[in-house]
Amino acid sequence: MAQLRQDYQKFLDQHAEVIAVGPEDAKTFVDFWHNKQMPFVGIADHKHLIANLYGQKVDPLKLGRMPALIVIDKEGKIR
Repeated sequence: MAQLRQDYQKFLDQHAEVIAVGPEDAKTFVDFWHNKQMPFVGIADHKHLIANLYGQKVDPLKLGRMPALIVIDKEGKIR
């Protein structure tokens, strides 16, 4: 997450946007977001609706969701 914050302007320079989705509840997520001063949009997804929509994998041996980076183009297609 820190790397995305650091490189955020590079995304903007390429006419791209970063949207982070976190598995926490809204309050926990907002507290983290403000504490870390994230410059891009963040969405709490404690019910994993967005994660499931885009096929983020779950590994029971690692007790949860695996990190995922998904690029969606301007037409809404996953690339």
